[in-house]
Amino acid sequence: MATSDYRLPPRARIGHVHLKVADLERSLEFYCGLLGFEETSRYGTQAAFISAGGYHHHIGLNTWHSLGEGPAPRRGVGLYHTAILYPERDDLIRAFQRLVRAEYPLTGAADHGVSEAIYLDDPDGNGVELYWDRPQPEWPRSADGRIEMYTRPLDLSDYSGA
Repeated sequence: MATSDYRLPPRARIGHVHLKVADLERSLEFYCGLLGFEETSRYGTQAAFISAGGYHHHIGLNTWHSLGEGPAPRRGVGLYHTAILYPERDDLIRAFQRLVRAEYPLTGAADHGVSEAIYLDDPDGNGVELYWDRPQPEWPRSADGRIEMYTRPLDLSDYSGA
């Protein structure tokens, strides 16, 4: 693979993710009903687009090739998880508390130094990460300035009573 000096512009972002799901209504209940996204448009009974804050869509959900199918195998290539960035820690705490009240199972919680994250699977077994970033000046760095992320258990004691 060739290397180059080209770098994406600093403000470039991943705009949206499109997920194959087995049951559109079940997925909408998870992403909109539980996580709080808003449905922005729909293509009949086969696809819907959802967002936060009125954007055209952050997540597309479709059953075009997956209606009624089981989840993708856990051990294989494919999407590991979709990460949803919350603007403030308090927003992530509120999301965590909604999951607890709904008795929705978590698959993990981690402190990565640069961020705090809660992990779960959607109804189709697609991984979902809910996280917030610490301010950049607080990110752990090596002596030469490189980011030094880590994975440690997240202390959820602050998350339970806010």
